[in-house]
Amino acid sequence: MNIFPAIDLYNGKAVRLYKGNYDEMTVYSNNPIEIARDFVNEGAQFIHIVDLEGAKTGGTPNLEIITDIAKNTGLFVEVGGGIRSIEVIEKYINAGVNRVILGTAAVNDEDFLRKAVSLYNDKVAVGIDIKDGFVAIKGWTEKSQYTLEQFMEKMIDIGVACFICTDISKDGAMEGTNAEMYKLLASKYKVKLIASGGVSGIDDIKKLKELDLYGAIIGKAYYIKAISLKEAIEVAK
Repeated sequence: MNIFPAIDLYNGKAVRLYKGNYDEMTVYSNNPIEIARDFVNEGAQFIHIVDLEGAKTGGTPNLEIITDIAKNTGLFVEVGGGIRSIEVIEKYINAGVNRVILGTAAVNDEDFLRKAVSLYNDKVAVGIDIKDGFVAIKGWTEKSQYTLEQFMEKMIDIGVACFICTDISKDGAMEGTNAEMYKLLASKYKVKLIASGGVSGIDDIKKLKELDLYGAIIGKAYYIKAISLKEAIEVAK
């Protein structure tokens, strides 16, 4: 299993939200590049970046920082947050990003999703954020009509092969991960599945590794030193 330490960007800073609430934001660093370098020093090979401003606006306000990380760290970079056009995907791919994550657009714009998958294949993943059993959109501020399984099946039919799945109720709460949800998904769908939300200690990494997932994202637990990134990477191997 691969470990994806996460940087959430807002106004050029590395931040974390509590359960997706923009009003409950903690700033952890004014220098996200330094954090990415720390990830490398701890043995990371992957990084998960979310542009929280982009998630709201559909733009790329933190492109310069993301480009710097992609060009200068050697990390495999995946980026999500407001990617709603082929032009934005092109910007990120040209900046050295390895994989883009579509969220709201995957729900609301099937034509765009199909075009993105046809053009970029495995460089396109879909982020599935779950709120009260339904797929959430627009920076987690709205619920769509899809249940998790309905949406997964639709995405697989379109050709999506990689999913980042988040239980919003667990995100940033340090209450453990939703292992049961990932167990269900891993047993039912043969796709690359990245667990996100609630990884709060090394036991969570052990649980997820047993499910033979493709990856797990570590966010808040790293920033508050509740988990050693180096140890998590070793355990995940």
